[in-house]
Amino acid sequence: MLDRKAADETQNELLRRIAAQDREALAGLYDQLAGVLFAVAMRILGDQSEAEEVMQDVFVQVWERANTFDPALGTPTSWVLRIARNRAIDRLRARQRRNRALDEFETARAAEPFAPPPVHGELNRDELAGVHAALAGLPADQRQVIELAFFRGLSHGEIAEALRQPLGTVKARIRRGMLKLKDTLQAYA
Repeated sequence: MLDRKAADETQNELLRRIAAQDREALAGLYDQLAGVLFAVAMRILGDQSEAEEVMQDVFVQVWERANTFDPALGTPTSWVLRIARNRAIDRLRARQRRNRALDEFETARAAEPFAPPPVHGELNRDELAGVHAALAGLPADQRQVIELAFFRGLSHGEIAEALRQPLGTVKARIRRGMLKLKDTLQAYA
């Protein structure tokens, strides 16, 4: 019991120093708790890269909120473990939401033929065929983000989250795809 009490006091001191923006103290706390935090995140998420991201999030939050730790409410280890558990559960729920959204998109995409919204009235059969051909001629990654943005109404940020792609990548794909669509559709005009 004495060793646990000494460890708690050491971690209390580290958190006080972290609250004063002491980077060495953060490194010390990391050295003491990283193994158990990673194990918790892995157990919840079952994915090493996501567990590593949770670890990073946890220590960023510890850095930013060390001044809110209250030793009267629990030990430093339990406080940091609670942060890790909550972050891992949040990430798991986000993954589940993304997967459901992608499943719904794929189901809707398979069930519904592509039908662009009317632009300046209804498109005639030849114009509609041109849009179908132009969209089908895009690379799959560009077609996917354009369909999500323009025909499913997702924001760029929602697309990035759903596809687990950087926001800049999503925006670049949409832009490149739209430029290709414009060139292709102008050829039909």
